[in-house]
Amino acid sequence: MTRATAVRAVLAVAVLLASVVITLTMSPRLGLDLQGGTRIVLQAHDSDTVTADRETTDRTLEVLRQRIDSLGVSEPTLTRSGEDRIIVELPDVQDPRQAAEVIGRTAQLSFHAVEGPGTGKPETGEPPAGDSETEGTDGRKKPPASDTGPGDLTLPDEQGRSLALGPSRLSGAGVDDATAAFDAQGGAGWSVSLTFHKDAGQDWKKLTGEAACHPAGDDRRRVAIVLDEKIISSPQVDPSVGCRVGLPSGTTQITGSFSADEARDLALLIKGGALPVPVEIVEQRTVGPTLGAAAIEASAQAALIGAAATALFITVVYRLFGALAAVALGAYGMISYAALVALGVTLTLPGLAGFVLAIGMAVDANVLVFERAREECADRPKRSLRSALTTGFQKAWSAVADSNATTLIAAGLLFFLGSGPVKGFGVTLAIGVVASMFSALVIARALTEIAANRRFVSDYRGVNGIGRPGAVRAWLVRKDPRLFRRPLRWLVVSAALVAVAVAGIVVRGIDLGVEFTGGRLVEYSTSRPVDVETARDALAAAGFKDAEVTTAGDGDLSVRTGKLDNDGEHALRSALAEEGGETKKVRDELIGPSLGDELRRNALIALGVAVAVQLAYLAVRFRWTFAVASVVAMVHDVILVVGAFAWLGRPVDGIFLAALLTVIGYSVNDSVVVFDRVRELWGTNRKTPLDTIARRAVLQTVPRTVNTGMGALFILAALAVLGGDSLADFAIALLIGIVVGTWSSVFTAVPGALALERSAKAPPPPAPGRGKGTARGKARTVRRDPLDNGARV
Repeated sequence: MTRATAVRAVLAVAVLLASVVITLTMSPRLGLDLQGGTRIVLQAHDSDTVTADRETTDRTLEVLRQRIDSLGVSEPTLTRSGEDRIIVELPDVQDPRQAAEVIGRTAQLSFHAVEGPGTGKPETGEPPAGDSETEGTDGRKKPPASDTGPGDLTLPDEQGRSLALGPSRLSGAGVDDATAAFDAQGGAGWSVSLTFHKDAGQDWKKLTGEAACHPAGDDRRRVAIVLDEKIISSPQVDPSVGCRVGLPSGTTQITGSFSADEARDLALLIKGGALPVPVEIVEQRTVGPTLGAAAIEASAQAALIGAAATALFITVVYRLFGALAAVALGAYGMISYAALVALGVTLTLPGLAGFVLAIGMAVDANVLVFERAREECADRPKRSLRSALTTGFQKAWSAVADSNATTLIAAGLLFFLGSGPVKGFGVTLAIGVVASMFSALVIARALTEIAANRRFVSDYRGVNGIGRPGAVRAWLVRKDPRLFRRPLRWLVVSAALVAVAVAGIVVRGIDLGVEFTGGRLVEYSTSRPVDVETARDALAAAGFKDAEVTTAGDGDLSVRTGKLDNDGEHALRSALAEEGGETKKVRDELIGPSLGDELRRNALIALGVAVAVQLAYLAVRFRWTFAVASVVAMVHDVILVVGAFAWLGRPVDGIFLAALLTVIGYSVNDSVVVFDRVRELWGTNRKTPLDTIARRAVLQTVPRTVNTGMGALFILAALAVLGGDSLADFAIALLIGIVVGTWSSVFTAVPGALALERSAKAPPPPAPGRGKGTARGKARTVRRDPLDNGARV
């Protein structure tokens, strides 16, 4: 065993041990679409006096956090997204009406005079039992809380004692600032300083001056600060303040036995209430717990079946080395899962699909290496197996790096330009790409190099799997078809396919999902079977004449409407319950029209950026003719996938966009492998016609393309069959994309490059290993075989 192999083996063992520890000791973070619950996206808008920027959105978020905590929701999550959006996640909340009502209210902060201890039941807003009137502290009769004048109410203070409050004397809009500070010199501890705007400062001075007219310790000497009908502070006016004098704005301090966190929270609440910004619900998604559990189970089954089929396939094709690659594939699954858990990535439904898909794509690097090693063994039958394997890794490196780079570009676009759960798909895809490279270039290489050193494996070429050419390669070499004698005919076929796809888009139209159009899509399960026509009639009778009803899943009903609030959804569900008995909400998606327009615009931007970035990358790595031909093939694939969905009547939504961007990465990946081989062969055979070079390159890379595609097809077929409606469209889009991507990399990209090269004046690329500063006639340095000691006879 060489030192490099030993280092790879030790590194592989260390990473695997760490992955096992993480897998056994940590649990994944599941998104709401997997664990069930409600996700609400709020858009903050400017008010007449306040701009909805990062700072005011943060303050609004703190106020909303207090409100949601009062609902008793288990482990809610509130985060700011961008400058002016707030994402609220409420696990296990299936009926979001109350939460949406509480969240949707604008923060209301007010300052009240305390009229004395409350004698009625606080916070109910209803008259207390018994007398219809209560006696105030001044001996006069006054009506109960529900009948008092505007703003009069009875609320509990911080200790739970009821206080009778007068009308609001000052609103939160008058507060200029509220800060928490620690008085180390005076020993007063933490306090909150208040500053008011000019006119509000006079109102505050008058309010505290009136309170100062009552003796110390009297409740009437207190001032109540109320946020959303809850007293957050009711400080006494300091005894040093004289009657009718009051506290100036800049010298107001609320003191008490505050901790640092309590003082900061109070300052945030006062300041947040002082700068309320209206919020609008632009997105709301609810997923039932059974749907998430079913998705996890279906994805796990698809992963196991697809991975087993992929492992069996590469074992049959590459024998012992294929079996070792299958072991590395299992290690890849462990490493990528541990990375997701360790990084705290929230695993969403599209992310889960990306994790499963990456298993099928992880064999790509191994296939590239094994095919190059087969070529080395065929070209030099007498060379050692270890030498052929080492050369295979060396020559496959550029294709592996370029193909994975294009997939990482697609993953990055998904993360930065995707929305909601689609971002999770981009993260898991990127982690999968990195983990797959580690498993192929470190784990699989260590295993195969150790095996190659065994004499039995080296001597019996039929056992190791790379000592003899594969059946596909042998058949292609024997037939040697002249594929590109007339390259334009392949371009005509591709153009015809594009025309059929465009016809589908024009004739059938694209069924944009609610995510891109706005509106509401709700999926229900009923205890009694209900056909679509009956459900449609029931909803029409209840006033929902424009509702679109279709079947979903195993007998479930999917209802799509335009603008529909939570009360309307409840009425719609009640109408279905009259026909179907007990009706449960399985899935609920509400997208505001403004967000729908934004998501649709971002989808087009994502596709445009994907084309531009891939073109720029390929232009740097290859000739401009190769880059343009690859991008043309990529656009060809996108149009065919969209056209196929138009003809099939399948919805185009965010998950479809994730599949489409993955198809872009896969398409460019295939083209990169072909053009990498064209560049290599052309550099060593500069006088050979380019169409001959292209034919040889295609015939040499077809086995890799087919074998890699089969690995992904096994996984996707399992997802399409077992994944349910939510993952079936994703799998179908990728199945179509892989088929057309395989076609276009050979019969669109290559003929396109040949057509462009006819008018190009650039010379052929340099031979592999020849730098720009190397003289044409100077012999390049040949790297010695690691097992060759240099001796010759």
